[in-house]
Amino acid sequence: MDKKILLFGYGNHGRSIAKSLKDDGFYVDIVVSIEENEQNFLKHEFENMYRIDITDDDELEQLSIDSYAKIVCVMDDEHHNVFLTLSLKSLYKNAFIIAISDSIYTTQKLKMAGADNVIDLYEVSANRVHNILTKPTATRILDGFLNHQEGIHFREIFIPKDSFLDGKNTNDLDISKYNILLVGMVDQELGSDFIFITTGINHKLDSGDTIVCLGTVDSLDLFTQIVAQNKEP
Repeated sequence: MDKKILLFGYGNHGRSIAKSLKDDGFYVDIVVSIEENEQNFLKHEFENMYRIDITDDDELEQLSIDSYAKIVCVMDDEHHNVFLTLSLKSLYKNAFIIAISDSIYTTQKLKMAGADNVIDLYEVSANRVHNILTKPTATRILDGFLNHQEGIHFREIFIPKDSFLDGKNTNDLDISKYNILLVGMVDQELGSDFIFITTGINHKLDSGDTIVCLGTVDSLDLFTQIVAQNKEP
């Protein structure tokens, strides 16, 4: 259940996201709109792909949304993502919905529609520009690292109660000794939005927060175990 994803959209963003999720071991089912490109629908690598009228609640209900851990709305038309989020939250209040946005206005609409997590593509791009300008060498090394190392993964790590990370500030945190790179976090006190470490704001970590790290599977497994301890080894 935890790795079962229902992804709406198989266009510019959907195809690459679906492939990445599949490569990372997720079970991904795809839903495409009847308006989407026929070729996109025919050329896919997933067992279950459904083509439906996303404006029809009856067809949405037939998808058994409750059986999926997360719903990802990445349709190319931003209005479809907003409409879907609103419809799905109306039909399935407990559904966890992740959606992408390409403008501040769409981000606001998605949050109002009930999206649990909104990935702002402009913010992602802005952080990349920030990295290139302020940390060009590190950015170049990281790009080469990711492009040539298939064993590198992202992982969300939950900070449990009594973890040694509880109360620490991100500016004082050095986890490079574990061969881990801290990418960002979800600060429970600030809501469900993802915060990139590159924003330059010093955040205090608390139990209940989630950090996102980059590294090899072995390094991530080890660090996840360390995070659960009340004292750093």
